[in-house]
Parts: sequence; structure tokens; C-alpha cells
Amino acid sequence: MKKDNNAPQLQQQKNNKIDNNNSTWEYLITMVSHSMKIPITSSNPSSPFSLPKFIVWLFAFISIAYFFYSLKFAFSPPPCIRPSEDVLSFSILRPHQKTLGQVPRLEIDKEKTGLQHLVFGIAASSRLWDRRKEYIKLWWKPQHMKGIVWLDLPVKNNTDRRLLPQLLISTNTSSFKYSNPRGHRSAIRISRIVSETLRAMRSRGQEDGMRWLVMGDDDTVFVPENLIRVLSKYDHSQMYYIGSSSESHLQNIYFSYNMAFGGGGFAISYPLARALERMQDRCIRRYPGLYGSDDRIQACMAELGVPLTREPGFHQYDVYGNLFGLLVSHPVTPLVSLHHIDVVEPIFPNMGRLQALQRLMSPMKLDSAGLLQQSICYDRTRSWTVSVSWGYAVQVLRGIYLPRDLEIPSRTFLHWYKRADQTGFSFNTRPVSRNPCQKPSVYFLSNALYNPGKNETASEYVRKWASDPNCKWKMADPSRIQRVEVYKKPDPNLWEKAPRRNCCRVMPTKKGNTMVINVGVCGEDEVVEL
Repeated sequence: MKKDNNAPQLQQQKNNKIDNNNSTWEYLITMVSHSMKIPITSSNPSSPFSLPKFIVWLFAFISIAYFFYSLKFAFSPPPCIRPSEDVLSFSILRPHQKTLGQVPRLEIDKEKTGLQHLVFGIAASSRLWDRRKEYIKLWWKPQHMKGIVWLDLPVKNNTDRRLLPQLLISTNTSSFKYSNPRGHRSAIRISRIVSETLRAMRSRGQEDGMRWLVMGDDDTVFVPENLIRVLSKYDHSQMYYIGSSSESHLQNIYFSYNMAFGGGGFAISYPLARALERMQDRCIRRYPGLYGSDDRIQACMAELGVPLTREPGFHQYDVYGNLFGLLVSHPVTPLVSLHHIDVVEPIFPNMGRLQALQRLMSPMKLDSAGLLQQSICYDRTRSWTVSVSWGYAVQVLRGIYLPRDLEIPSRTFLHWYKRADQTGFSFNTRPVSRNPCQKPSVYFLSNALYNPGKNETASEYVRKWASDPNCKWKMADPSRIQRVEVYKKPDPNLWEKAPRRNCCRVMPTKKGNTMVINVGVCGEDEVVEL
């Protein structure tokens, strides 16, 4: 067997390694013992303080230190981290711009929103002003409202200025490119009314207290009290873009379902109007190919990231013909606006458009919250169905019709695109019945009064459309009724509750040619049924 000459050398290295390990342990023992004040008599394993005992003391020391370290975290407050130090901003800003977080926060005013908090910006044409200004006079309240009518050209001075908002001329927009071959560049002027109105109010020192900027056309008729009721639901210190779409599905497709149609009116909260004013001119230049003013505003809203909040009481009325079917089946929401007055037929028969609207103003002043609200009930003794559209019309039909059918508008009107059929509307419709027995007797508003002693309105409706005399049904003919009396208590807080139709009841009467109806809040368990 060959002798290994390297064995003594390997043994020596092993002994040196053991000595080094012992030296390391002795050093650790010395350091710990100094920190714990433990006397050491010897490094020999046989000494009273041997290596196993040291390990036990070491673990005890570590456990005690960990215990106190944990207590420190358990009873110390969390560190305050500044968002500016730890949150990255991904917005692309120019050097002179501020982030939204740097915009001064508006203090929330607890005062209830009123007309004094609204500013109107109205788009008008000098060519149509003489006629259209009469529509504005119907609803404008000079002592309580603020706003500006923006014209393309000056109009002649006249004596009715005190009955209207201030008239101003829009600034020149020739520097903005317009490339849509089917539209008109006046759309740029109209779209900038938001910014121009805000700047005009600021220059007069009237910006303070402004909560909402309301846009409309010179042929838009607002119901101001209902506009307040709708806007009061929203926090004016936040960014809101409130309005409604068109009645035409095709119009909404061509423009956008995300767009408020300005003829029906829309409202922009003050913080949003301020943000829009700062960027609108730059935004408009990016969209030279758009058709109108409303789509330009919506494009800027998209860049600001603000969606449309829909309120169905704003009515664009992109239809032709007779609005009767739409008005008598108004949705369960406050009537905020009417538009295209010059396009559709007068809303009351046998009178002009302006005169018809003036008649509607009478019930509006008595009970604006209930205007056009539909109630459905039955005359059980004669098997008639009664539909009351308060302040406008009453319908009496032979037979029993379900509320689900009557709340759908009948197509007394035509589509904005004359080749379109009923599928072109953006809401459900039903055909006008050809059956002579199913045609209603219609009674239009003739007068409305308020009895302060009873806190009750009394409105009278006179027959204009009779049911067809060729009906062969063997049942009572409603055309024998010549007038309808409707009694209703005003409820100004109606829309502060969950939406619900009022209920109507056919009351007994000794007047042979008169029907008497009571309209009011539905009682407990009251249902529209026989």
C-alpha cells in the first residue's frame, strides 16, 4: 500500500481550521457576554460557561430583542406618505399647465340651488330673431335670471330688451378651420358660446355664485322650475354634463349617443365649464370635419373625460308633425324643455304656435312639477279608460286599455328622416289605431285656476277630437262628454321622492255632459286596475 506523504500536512490544516473556529466562537462569546455582562472564566468546553450554554443565552437574547422590536411597530403610527413623493403622474402637461389636483377646491355651498345660480347661454340668429325672441319671453324671468343671447350680427334696437337676456355679438371665428361639406361654419361660433358666456360673466364680476351654465337655442322653451329640480339632484362642485339624446335613432348614430343635443338644452356644472373654457379653442381646432356645434362640445367633453349624464326631461324633438302622442305620454320625469317649435305643428289645435305655448304657460305657473304628467284610471260604470296629461289634454277611450300600452307614445308624429320607419326612433312607439272604436275622444286644456283656500288647482278640458261615430260596439260613447274637470293639489316636492305616476279617479257627478276627475298621490296599495 502506498504511503500518503501529504497526510501530516492535511492533519495540520484540519487542526488549524478547528483552532480558527474555536477562535471565532470565543470572539462571539466575548462580544455577547460583554453586551449581556456575562462573566467568562474559560473558553474550554469543560468550563462552567460552555458552548451549549452560550447558544441557549444567545437565543434568549435574540427572542427578547425581537419581542421589543415587534412592540415598537404595533404601537407606532403609520408613516405619512406624501402623494407627490410616491404617486407618479401619467398626464402629459405643458410647463404652464396645472394638474387637476392643483385646481383650488370649491367649497360646497349648502344653499339650495335656485335660479340665481344658473347662467344661460342662448344661441340665436339675427335673421330669425324677431320671431324667436317671443319664445324666450315666455319663460325668461328678467328679475331672477342671468344669461346672454349670442347673435351672429347686430339687430335693431327695440323696446322689449328689458324682457330679454342681454344681447351680445359672438367673436370672429374665421381663424378656425371648418371642412364639413354638408354643414355650416356657424357651428363653431355656437360651440364657443360656453366659453364666451363664462368670460363675459367674469368680466362683469358675476362669476361668483355661478353653479350651472345652461345652453339652449332661441327656439328652446325651458320650464325653469323643473330645470332647477333636475339640477338640484347633482353636486354642482363636481364636473357634470347633463342633457339628453335625440328622438331619432339615426341622429344619435350619425352624431353620438354620448352627445347632448343643444336644441333640447343641456347644463354644464361650473367646474366643468371652467375647465372647458381653458381648452376649448385648442380642442375645436382638432375637429374641423365635425358637422355641428353639439358634436364639437361633446368631443371636448371626451378629451376632458366627462360622460353625458342623461335626463329625459330635455326634449330635442327631432320629429315632424303633431307632438300630441309624445306630450300625452311624457315619461315620469319633470318636463324641462321643448324644442323645434317652428318645425312641429302647434301643440294646441286651432291656434298659432306662440298662442299655443302661451296657453301651456298657465298650468306651468300653477304646478310646474305636475305639467304633462300622465295619470291613468278607469270609469268602471261605462268601461272607459281615461288618460290625463295634466295641464295639456285628457283622453277617454272605449274599453279597457292597460297602462303598459298607454304609457307608450302613439305615432302622431313623423320621423326626422322621412324615409325611416318606426324602428328609426330611439324609444318605443305604437301605431295610431285604425279601428274607429279605438280612437279616443280628446279634450284639450281651455283654462286652469288655483284655489288657495283648498290648495287645489282646477283645470278645464274641452273636447276637440271626438271618437268615430262609425263604431259598432254596443257600449257607451265617450263623445257625449263635452268637457272634463280635473282637480289636483300641487306637489312642489314631487320629484324629491322616487319617481311614480300620480293616480286619477273618476268622480261621481250630476252633470250629464261633464266628467270630473281627481288627480293626486297614489294611496297605499292603489293600483291601476279594474
